[in-house]
Amino acid sequence: MEFPSSFLFPFLLFLFILFKVSKKSKPQISIPKRPPGPWKLPLIGNLHQLVGSLPHHSLRDLAKKYGPLMHLQLGQVSMLVVSSPEIAKEVMKTHDINFAQRPHLLATRIVSYDSTDVAFSPYGDYWRQLRKICVVELLSAKRVKSFQVIRKEEVSKLIRIINSSSRFPINLRDRISAFTYSAISRAALGKECKDHDPLTAAFGESTKLASGFCLADLYPSVKWIPLVSGVRHKLEKVQQRIDGILQIVVDEHRERMKTTTGKLEEEKDLVDVLLKLQQDGDLELPLTDDNIKAVILWNLKLGIEARGEWM
Repeated sequence: MEFPSSFLFPFLLFLFILFKVSKKSKPQISIPKRPPGPWKLPLIGNLHQLVGSLPHHSLRDLAKKYGPLMHLQLGQVSMLVVSSPEIAKEVMKTHDINFAQRPHLLATRIVSYDSTDVAFSPYGDYWRQLRKICVVELLSAKRVKSFQVIRKEEVSKLIRIINSSSRFPINLRDRISAFTYSAISRAALGKECKDHDPLTAAFGESTKLASGFCLADLYPSVKWIPLVSGVRHKLEKVQQRIDGILQIVVDEHRERMKTTTGKLEEEKDLVDVLLKLQQDGDLELPLTDDNIKAVILWNLKLGIEARGEWM
């Protein structure tokens, strides 16, 4: 996606100049030595070098000139661009703890319940607890095996559909994607989400809002940008729709747990497991309903993305 180059950008640049001039001067802070990178302009940094072409093409061309480890300044955000397997290994394996922090993005903070899902949770005690829950409770060999019945039923359904369409052309990609979504949905919720269509539509809107150029992410200290642009309001409206659907799912499971005793382990879905952990209170950090919805949202999003319904 190309960065916008219309009159809006110069106008916002003018506002930032006024903002900077009006701010009180701050004491200079020593900055550690950074990797090589292209020259920067005041306020916007290297944004001008990404305008006019696909960003990954611009980054490729800059990396050819400045090396496999390059520094860029995008607004207020300082970033490193890694473009070689050797440097990537250093960042993702050798020094992974130093680079484990997730980016603080407006869309993930709003839609993912203040970034409390698996993908965007900040590195720390909560993230380590969430990872432990996923490894031990949600994605353990025993838990995956308990979903074997679901996988068999969905595979059988897929085979029947293909067999019944043997005389006609069939889009196998769509069928396999639908199978993946249905299996993930049943494993997460115990059944395929009945509000699939409105949930998919809301996911599509949130993805569209989050996938393009977002000025608020480049200037996180300027709190009025999301309000002026209207992005925050749009994201909050989408999140309210998603939250309403997921809260119904959580409430239904909670009520069913009250009336159903002695449920077999292999019959529990992911919502059941998370609610049980919440009720037992054995966790170092308590799980709220929002935390549970964030984890389930992440699982369902994987399933819907597999279907490719908004790609």
